[in-house]
Amino acid sequence: MRSGVACCLAGDIGATNTVLALVTAAGGVRQPILLRTFQSADYPSLEVILDEFLGGSSAVVQRATFGVAGPVIDQRVQITNRLWGVDARSVAAHLGGLPVHLLNDLEALGHSVPQLQAQDLVVLNAGQRDERGAIGIVAPGTGMGEGFLVWDGNGYRPCVSEGGHSDFAPNNEVELELLRYLMARFGHVSVERVCSGLGLPNIYAFLRDTGREIAPEWLEAELDAANDATPVIVGAALSDARACSIAKRTLDIFVDVLAAEAGSFAVRLLATGGIYFGGGIPPRILALLREPRFMSVFLAKGRLRSVLDAVPVFVINNSGAGLLGASHHVLLGD
Repeated sequence: MRSGVACCLAGDIGATNTVLALVTAAGGVRQPILLRTFQSADYPSLEVILDEFLGGSSAVVQRATFGVAGPVIDQRVQITNRLWGVDARSVAAHLGGLPVHLLNDLEALGHSVPQLQAQDLVVLNAGQRDERGAIGIVAPGTGMGEGFLVWDGNGYRPCVSEGGHSDFAPNNEVELELLRYLMARFGHVSVERVCSGLGLPNIYAFLRDTGREIAPEWLEAELDAANDATPVIVGAALSDARACSIAKRTLDIFVDVLAAEAGSFAVRLLATGGIYFGGGIPPRILALLREPRFMSVFLAKGRLRSVLDAVPVFVINNSGAGLLGASHHVLLGD
């Protein structure tokens, strides 16, 4: 890195990973001068991560924007599904008093949507896009994120939401029994309890514990040894080498719930500008999302079916989209 180069600091801070970048107006959002990924669980705070990231660098950081997985209130956020939180004032002081702004992670992802290019997207439904219509984002990763963009007369403005914590709505008898099972465990059952990295093991446990599926010993052993059950379940479901009925059915239920929730979100927003699937899970299960059943469940909203049929539906197939959004925000200097 050139000595003393002026730049901005952008970050995508999640329960699993924290991604940081130094960006300049010359390089834009897609050409950071420094980029690193950290395992969030390995650090006690964002400040410690920043020390490691910036240690030894001669860059002159002018301001910072971080997209953070959790509700941002008074520029503070407790990261959902992670013990530590982030306070913009504390981080600003740690960085020597420069301006620091926190965005909800879905707000940061929203800033990226107008910047996305064709190679960043997989089309599930071409639809007929309203150039100024509302846009919805549904992002299952470790948790379930939801956000949206509205046209303000000059451009799209990202808006925050915690829709992933709204009520899970079953659409068939099995999902109704799943709701009852989870109510006994958690009381309130949010969409996130089913449709997220945290939710997949809940579906698996329901199928196993109610005797609907038999869990093979090899899979139970892998789950017992794993720190995170979700990649194990998804891997077993997608494996061609070993047939695994319980894992496949777990993922099938997950996909149905995702499609139904996204369709409901599109109805609530009247998302004629499109629905975008973000988060870490959709790119991993693209083959299932491309099957006709997914859009069939998405469209199954009775009298609103014809409206939803015109809604473009995409998967964001760029793992750095959240960072792109944070980078765009910090370079604008909003």
